Amino acid sequence: MITPLRFLQLCVLSMVLPTTSATTASASMLSGGEDGLHAEILRDEAVARLNQLGKVSDADGYLERTFMSPASVRAASLIRAWMEDAGLTTWVDYMGNVHGRVEGLNASAEALLIGSHLDTVVDAGIFDGSLGIISAISALKVLKSNGTLTNLKRPVEVIAFSDEEGVRFQSTFLGSAAVAGILPVSALQISDKSGVNVQDALRENSIAITEENLFQLKYDPQSVWGYIEVHIEQGPVLEWVGFPLGVVKGIAGQTRLKITVRGTQGHAGTVPMSLRQDPMAASAELIILLESLCKSPKDFLSYDDHCNDSTVESLSNSLVCTVGEISTWPSASNVIPGQVTFTVDLRAMDDMGREAALYELSNRMYEICERRSVSCIIERKHDANAVISDSELTSELKFAASAALKRITGEIQDEVPVLMSGAGHDAMAMSHLTKASSFYLHELFVGMLFVRCRGGVSHSPAEHVLDDDVWAAGLAILAFLEMHIAGILSQEQGKSTEDLAHSAALAEESHTGGRDEGITVVVGMINSVQ
Repeated sequence: MITPLRFLQLCVLSMVLPTTSATTASASMLSGGEDGLHAEILRDEAVARLNQLGKVSDADGYLERTFMSPASVRAASLIRAWMEDAGLTTWVDYMGNVHGRVEGLNASAEALLIGSHLDTVVDAGIFDGSLGIISAISALKVLKSNGTLTNLKRPVEVIAFSDEEGVRFQSTFLGSAAVAGILPVSALQISDKSGVNVQDALRENSIAITEENLFQLKYDPQSVWGYIEVHIEQGPVLEWVGFPLGVVKGIAGQTRLKITVRGTQGHAGTVPMSLRQDPMAASAELIILLESLCKSPKDFLSYDDHCNDSTVESLSNSLVCTVGEISTWPSASNVIPGQVTFTVDLRAMDDMGREAALYELSNRMYEICERRSVSCIIERKHDANAVISDSELTSELKFAASAALKRITGEIQDEVPVLMSGAGHDAMAMSHLTKASSFYLHELFVGMLFVRCRGGVSHSPAEHVLDDDVWAAGLAILAFLEMHIAGILSQEQGKSTEDLAHSAALAEESHTGGRDEGITVVVGMINSVQ
């Protein structure tokens, strides 16, 4: 029996592929040999590769793979071999990023980039970063296996970025920032704890990077159509709602602060409580202030031209704050500290709201320090603006995710969840590839697909993704490639679902000659999988 979704796929293939390829692929789908699910590639092989890559480590007993380390180089070679197995042309660039590309029918068309990172944190899980790379390679391998890889309407390129976590050099996004053209030349001179700088680390692996070829790494924005990334959620929402996939509406902006509180060091037993200028007690109050503000920003923020109802509502839904490090001097049990230093990580989807929260936080911190007769220094160490996913690209990923889950379950799915990402991803850097249109500059179209992970746990060996969820991720990318790149969605960015329905209906009409009947059937199918 031909399901509505299968019929829609056949319409797509007949519309965008040469007749012989469409016929072959259609016959393959109708034969039911794989039932369009490709579990042996998208699930079994993908999971095996994730486990294999998870054993490529610089440490014994746990996973650690940092920028240009021996394990990172071995992982890059493995990924490159898998790319070639999928029919891609491969190379390694001057920042150690691994690229695999297929030109399709039009090598001069704007390319779709799909990427994630091959590096890890210390004592990592096996899915963070690696899942996005392997899912993309697997989806392209399916196209190779059914003979449609070279019929893509635009180039598709998978990039395994050499560094996203920033563990070795304490500088995140080395790989994607270089491709996006936002990595400063000074980054080449950043040193790790051993005194080896980024440039030396590359040279040790026969990559002779210079200032000139660093600039050459930047992609021409006019050559890139868009960027998508598959990543584990690293949070509990998808598991909580019982859904394996979700689309990302945006990535939160982030500010990191270093707070230094100085008081009067003294003997723990001889200085009366009323006479103390204790930076530890002051820091405790500052941290409680931070928690209270982030839990209930509406109770702290004043309304003006820069902070209105929508800003406060956005903060209430997205603002998160963390104190991740704290240290004291001289750090002795019988000494009142003379100095306390702690970090603040503050994230929100609304950049203006984030600034409003930081302004209010700083003012109140200074007030507390003054009342307690201690000094307070607030330093901004890092700022990154929020990235809003392209709405049309997000809709198309949502459509692809729904279609993938429909393939697996055979049932119409509930609405695919739309989430915010509180974690930073390579998509943040890639969004800075600014394109010029006829009238204005705009950032590169980016979209992200999240995959459920058990307990929301990440950056831990306990990180886990179900085999079937790995499968769902691969099927979603496959559906995206089949339906979007091959032509069911617009060849130009920005067409709506209604345009999709009309295009599919026209394809159906070419086979049946029945325009009105075709539109009714195809629109019904599209509605069934949204």
